[in-house]
This record gives sequence, C-alpha cells and structure tokens, in this order.
Amino acid sequence: MRRTTLVTAVAAASALVLTACGGGDGGSASGDSGEITFWDTSGPNESPVFAKIAQDCATKGGYKVKTETVAFDQALNNYRTAAQGGQGPDVFRAEVAWVPQLAKLGYVVDLTGTELAGDTSDFLETPLGSTKFDGKTYGVPQVTDSLALFYNKKLLADAGVEPPKTWDEVEAAAAKLGGEKTIFINNDAYYALPFIYGAGGDLVDADAKKIVVNSAENVKALETAKGLLDAKAATTALDPANSYNNMQAAFTSGEVAMVVNGPWSVADYLKGTAFTDAANLGIAPVPGETAGEGSAPVGGHNYTIRQGTKAKDSSIKFVACMSGVESQVAVAKELGLLPTRKSAYENADVKANAVVSAFEPVVTSAHPRAWIPEGGQLFDPLKIAYADVLAGKKDAKTALDEVAKSYKDTVVPEYTVG
Repeated sequence: MRRTTLVTAVAAASALVLTACGGGDGGSASGDSGEITFWDTSGPNESPVFAKIAQDCATKGGYKVKTETVAFDQALNNYRTAAQGGQGPDVFRAEVAWVPQLAKLGYVVDLTGTELAGDTSDFLETPLGSTKFDGKTYGVPQVTDSLALFYNKKLLADAGVEPPKTWDEVEAAAAKLGGEKTIFINNDAYYALPFIYGAGGDLVDADAKKIVVNSAENVKALETAKGLLDAKAATTALDPANSYNNMQAAFTSGEVAMVVNGPWSVADYLKGTAFTDAANLGIAPVPGETAGEGSAPVGGHNYTIRQGTKAKDSSIKFVACMSGVESQVAVAKELGLLPTRKSAYENADVKANAVVSAFEPVVTSAHPRAWIPEGGQLFDPLKIAYADVLAGKKDAKTALDEVAKSYKDTVVPEYTVG
C-alpha cells in the first residue's frame, strides 16, 4: 500500500488507449476475444511506464490491450459496481488488501490450476501471501512496498546525528536537529503501523479471530508517537486531510530532517529543493522500540482477472508478462519500485538502483497484514483514532477501545475482542 489512503489516490482518471496487433488472434479459437481492458491504479509518475510495458506485452503476446488509468481512491468501488453488473476491466491492478474481498465476492477469477499459480517459488513470500484466499490463488504480485525512514543527509551530517534506530534516538536527536523540525509524523493509519508492529502489536489476530487493536502493546505504540510530539521532537498536521501533503512539502523543502514513507514518494522528493542532489536523500529502516526491531508494514499491488471476462486466456498471458522478471526489472530501473520476484533483485541494473537496494532488506522483513476480506476496512477507524491521539483529543487507550468497538460492530462482528 500498498496503503489505502496514499497520495497516489489523487491521480485523476484518464484513458490511455493502446493497441497492438501482434502475430495471432489472441486465442479466439477458444472463445477468447483477444482484447483486454486493463485498469491501472498507479499514480502519474508511474502510469506512463506501466502503459508502455502493457503495450510491449500485447505486441509480443498477439492480443490487444486498452490501458485505463483510474484514480486509486475510486477504483475499488468502481470495480465492484462494474463487476456486479458483469462489466469492468479484464485485468485490474488491485491493492493487496482488496484481493481477499474481491475473491469472497466472486468478482475475480480463481487462478488455481492456471500457469499463473504454477511455480511461484520466485516470488517473495509475504507479497505472495496477499494473493491467497481460502487456500486458492486470486492474484499475481505486481509490486511490493513498505515504509522506511527517509532523511536529509546534509541536515543530519551538519548536526552530527546518525540515522536513528529507535524512537528514543529520534527524540534525543531533536536537540541537534531543531526540535519539531526533526521528523514529521503523518497521522494516517498506515503510518501508525510501524509504531504498532514495532511494539509487538497488531490490529486483529485472524487465526484466532480476535480483535487486538486495543492491546497494551498498541496503547504503548500510540503513546510513543504522541510522546515525540509532546517532547517537541516531531511535528504533525492537525488537519488529517492535509497531513500527507504537508509532510511531503516539509521534507522536500528541507524544513524537516526526516519522514517515514514508501518508495513511491521518491520521485516527488527528487523534485524538491532539498534534493536537487539526489545523493542527499538517505533511506534507512524505520526505527523501533529497540534497535533492529522496527517493523514496517507490507503493501503493494496485485494483478487480478475479472470473473466473466471474455478474454481470460489473453488476460492470463498478459498478467504473466506484466509480472515477469523482465517487466519487474524495467519497473524497478525506471521507477525505483520494488519487485516481487527474488530474481529481479539479482539484476545488475536493479542492484544499482539506490532506492531498491535500500528497501530490499526492509521488504524482506516486512510485517504481513491480515489477508482477510475485511482487511481494507480496518484502516478508517484507526485513522480517526490515530489523528485524535496525535492531536491530543483523546488518550491512546480510549481511542483504541473505540476502534475495537467499531471493528466488532461493523467490520468483523464474528471476532471476539481480545
């Protein structure tokens, strides 16, 4: 998420119509139309690259593809509405949390038994886990992501500060980095997860069917985040709607020294005045309660195929190409996004990409989220609670108890509250 409420969500819907004639009929002999519509939910920095790769795959595969770039924040609802009526794209770029939901609704093809679910040993284990539901395969990993600590190398070097490995070190560095200018804390739910996972907490225990969001570990986690603000070692935005954009502006201008964000943000950072020299952008693991125990969430996107598509065979070929090593290497080289295939990280050009190299150890140890149909719905209540805690409107225990009640009432009513 990658992430459910990130800046890529603001990408305006537009259409890129791409056709490729190739040397075949796209499988029409088996009833396949040979014409694919692909909904790409990536942001404006990424979509042209995915569109070009899609065209290349169509040319090589002998089918036609129409790529439509859709706004991330509208894509899931639009897809569900269309699929319910037997319409919509043949191939959909779904956020990892959407796959089990769409599988349960019967809106995506069970890929078990197809070539896409054959030898999956080259895929990273955690992203691959997001493609499963009830023991069956419903997607193929496209890109993965996580969160890391981004820092302004010059500001830290001038202050004599090393990239902090713990939240206590972040607080201690504030005396040298200008107090609240040390780090910007985004008050969005996904960005609360490093505090939560790092403290040994979680949102739900899917195996035990328990709600654990209001655990003692999670209370401590949110108190740690709020403690940085109280110690004047961090800043945040009191208006949750503008928190992400404010964070980006503060970091790219050099106003704050550090932020926690994902690889998708690098293109924006390198446009900022603080990073006209790209070498000034540092990347390190997210701090934790203790050194080496920071735990960042896994995010990313998967390719899915719509149930009822008239181009199933072509769509399978398309997804195989789009998720292949060659395509993943191209995405990593051109966009700095993180491959889901192990072998892609062995490519010399990928190894030479500073962003991918810095994130590789992060994603290999990233904390898996609960791959349940309701997974995406866990974030909205937490987002409200986290913002309230950071703003001082509620204490962590009260806010998280309310989240637990919301989960029980509206998200996973069959779960017990731990």
